[in-house]
Amino acid sequence: MENKLFTRDFTLVVIGQIISLFGNAAVRFALPLYLLNQTGSSALYGTVMALSFIPAVLLSPVGGLIADRVNKRNIMVVLDFSTAGLMLLFMLLMNHVSLVFLLTVTLMILYGIAGAYQPAVQASVPALMAQDKIMSANAVINVISSFASLLGPVLGGILYSAYGLLPVLAVSIVSFVMSAVMEIFIRIPHQKRTVKGGIVRVALGDFKESVRFIGRDKPVIGQGMLVVCGINLFLSAMIIVGLPYLITEVLPFEAAQANRLYGYAQGALAAGGIAGGIGAGVLARWLKVKKVGNLLIMGTMCVLPMGFALLCMDNGMAVYMTITICCFVIMVISTIFTVQIMSFMQAETPQNLVGKVIALAMTSSMCAQPFGNALYGFLFELAAGHEAVVVLFAGVVSLMIAVGARKLFKKL
Repeated sequence: MENKLFTRDFTLVVIGQIISLFGNAAVRFALPLYLLNQTGSSALYGTVMALSFIPAVLLSPVGGLIADRVNKRNIMVVLDFSTAGLMLLFMLLMNHVSLVFLLTVTLMILYGIAGAYQPAVQASVPALMAQDKIMSANAVINVISSFASLLGPVLGGILYSAYGLLPVLAVSIVSFVMSAVMEIFIRIPHQKRTVKGGIVRVALGDFKESVRFIGRDKPVIGQGMLVVCGINLFLSAMIIVGLPYLITEVLPFEAAQANRLYGYAQGALAAGGIAGGIGAGVLARWLKVKKVGNLLIMGTMCVLPMGFALLCMDNGMAVYMTITICCFVIMVISTIFTVQIMSFMQAETPQNLVGKVIALAMTSSMCAQPFGNALYGFLFELAAGHEAVVVLFAGVVSLMIAVGARKLFKKL
């Protein structure tokens, strides 16, 4: 194994991720926004987004099981081609099938594919990297993800507001096909494992092995999952549902302008991810997992100015800028936190278990997301005219979770 960061194969992984995640970010921006524009209902939007997350939660552990048994390159190639086919099918059916039904099914499949895809990408890092390069490699992967997520919504927002949904879908199809072709040439070390028994028995055995490792050998990983689960329920879900709803339906902007501004806000989130990923990479040797709880506290405190801006400011653009800046800072902090936790899990987990353990961690941390999306969809609709109360509620509860988490991470 080469003792440098940008090896040939890791470089191909990075380039493939840039292209694939750009298409993914563009379509995941445009499809839900199209639903919100057509219906104007935060409750329906939250419900559809909640349903969309369920396959991601269910398929993430399956992705982990497969990632530890099948060549990770093949997983990425097949899933990218599948996503391109899904987008093409949506384009063919969008004028012939109920919009809500088609969008719900498409988003569920799209998020399900992402749930199976990410464990393969994350599990490939320790297979390609020397031990001392893992955190830096994770930082690069996060920067790439955020960079693609920056360009996707910004360019997608410009295309969508000017020309509608179809050009965004067409660009995403090209992106997924290009990424799949690029990934064909990646060489990821893989050892075939002898499989005894049926797939259900194998899956249950692998699941028990992962749970046993977390429960007996590394219980702090399980405790960290609960913390992330709580943050996802009360903070991440509020941003996922609240950001598009507040910008496109609550603040006093004309429709096309609101859609562009929402694209820029999503771009600001992604820019925060880039800044956080770069920061994590540059500061890798100084970042300590024991102090990661302080990051959570700073991140959750950034929600409070968003609520006060909605409550006290009359200028729509000033409120928008406050929300966007706060979301940027939250994403910087969130990315540094994610890189540290992911690197800790990869370094502490045996190679034959890393895919399954990461998948289990991702599944557990995401399991609250559907409930949070549905919850905030209905809360924003119930609190129409008083949306600041919902945002402040999210900030206060998340801050309480972060304060409790600081004690946990100090023990690492």
